[in-house]
Amino acid sequence: MTSRERVLAHLAGQPVDRLPLMPITMMFACDQIGAKYRDYCTDYRVLVEGQIRTAEKFGFDYVNTMSDPAREAADCGAKVEFFDQQPVAIIEDEALLADKTKLASLKIPDPLGGGRMTNGIKALDLYKERVGKEKIIEGWVEGPIAEAADLRGINTVMTDFFDDPAFVRDLFEFVVEMELRFAREQINAGADIIGVGDAAASLVGPQLYEEFVLPSEKKLVDGIHAAGGRVRLHICGNTRRILAGMGRLGCEIVDLDSLAPLNEARQQMGADQVLLGNINPVTVLRNSNPETVTNAIAECHRQAGARYIVGAGCEVPRDTPPENLRALCEYARTQKP
Repeated sequence: MTSRERVLAHLAGQPVDRLPLMPITMMFACDQIGAKYRDYCTDYRVLVEGQIRTAEKFGFDYVNTMSDPAREAADCGAKVEFFDQQPVAIIEDEALLADKTKLASLKIPDPLGGGRMTNGIKALDLYKERVGKEKIIEGWVEGPIAEAADLRGINTVMTDFFDDPAFVRDLFEFVVEMELRFAREQINAGADIIGVGDAAASLVGPQLYEEFVLPSEKKLVDGIHAAGGRVRLHICGNTRRILAGMGRLGCEIVDLDSLAPLNEARQQMGADQVLLGNINPVTVLRNSNPETVTNAIAECHRQAGARYIVGAGCEVPRDTPPENLRALCEYARTQKP
């Protein structure tokens, strides 16, 4: 089977020759080609080369367009800072929506208008040309609360839930509409899967998640499905208190961070949900040894069961020993669901 055939069959519940392999790499992939991370974030050709080279070297079943969380915010006009060897950063002290009245006049940027979103879409076009028949191609959008935090400031938006819940709903509505426009253009450019990163969702309690975040995530997921895409959800941090809600979103893949046990996710999300992850990317993948990595990922597989994809709990750290990552990959290559 090709990588593409393997992942699509597995998501459809059909037999596959081995476990799919889809670890998140960004800075690690950039380092494989000796490029500056600034270039990886700003030049789609550098990103594509790093991803393809890494996928071929380690046998990944997919390539992705992730580089940093500031694409959409930058295109909205948010102030961001670029670094040679680190991800792009939002300047939170000068948040675009520090004055929340500006939301009423804020325009949704055109994903094809030449900004940072356009750079990501160009990466998809190049992926389709180079590996579209062999690999799964994954695009990426920010989730409702993650992007709201990028535009408003993480600390400020957390108080908005209590001080001005109507504003939060309006902000989430703006974000979902923007991300759906971006997702549709990515699907048109060749993305098989749209990753949804909603990191800040792990920072709200279950009540706020159910009342505010989950309905907006659901609208985003449903919209991606309506556009013909599939969804990989990733929420960084400890999501144990919101696992049941995450399972109700209908995502093809739920990608769990290491703080949320896979056996709890399986219990709360049911037998059919495909789970991905979730060994600790630092203490296990980067800081241990191949034997420990193998044992840890085998335990993840045991807890998740057959509906499982191999990966770490979050991004593979850039200084991960290659032999440790190869141990993770070798497990996928030698195991059936």
